This record gives sequence, C-alpha cells and structure tokens, in this order.
Amino acid sequence: MINGIFGVEDALLFEIELIASDGSGLEIESMLDTGFSAWLAINDQDINGFGWLKIGKKDMTTAQGTSSFDIYLGKIKLDGQEYTIPVHVGKNLTEVLLGRQWLQIKELVVSISKQILTLG
Repeated sequence: MINGIFGVEDALLFEIELIASDGSGLEIESMLDTGFSAWLAINDQDINGFGWLKIGKKDMTTAQGTSSFDIYLGKIKLDGQEYTIPVHVGKNLTEVLLGRQWLQIKELVVSISKQILTLG
C-alpha cells in the first residue's frame, strides 16, 4: 500500500517510478484521475529517454475534446511492484495521470476530512 497526499483542490497525488528500457528509474508525482479510463498518461515531451516501444495510436475523448494519443509499452513501479502497461502519450498534459484501471487491481481509500489517502 502506498500513501498519497492531497494536492491543490484535493487532487489525489501518488509517487510512482517510471522505468526506462535500460532499467534506470525516475520517481515522479502522479495524479489519480478517475475520469481517465486507461492506466497511465504522460505528456509527449516527457517520453524522451525511456526507450519504450510504441505499439499504436488511439483517439480518446478528454475534457478538452477529442485528442490523439500514441500508445507505448512502458514499465512503472507502484507500491514496490513493477508493471508493464500501455502508456498514453499526448500533448498538453499538465500532470502525469494514473487512470482508473488501477482500481481493478488496487484498492483506493480516501478520506479528505481525516487526511487519509492510500492505494494498495
């Protein structure tokens, strides 16, 4: 189980590690977005240097309208475990987003009043 923190306007923030194809890792802050239906989304400028394999392209409806995403096979570490997942890479993403697919395998506990935020 990992503990998160509440960000601006009570955003649900969690530390994850992006793992490059050479095995090196980069710890970053990500925001859990239950409106995002996939696993992970990052800005196209942030993909450089990871060496992830591009596996496709997909159009999705977002809050800004329809956007096109390149899909990469990426590796991340969450809660001490490594996962190989499809990563949506697009333009104008201001946050690294964890999507609600994580809720298929992880339990989310949120209590803003008690300042409890866990994913595990």
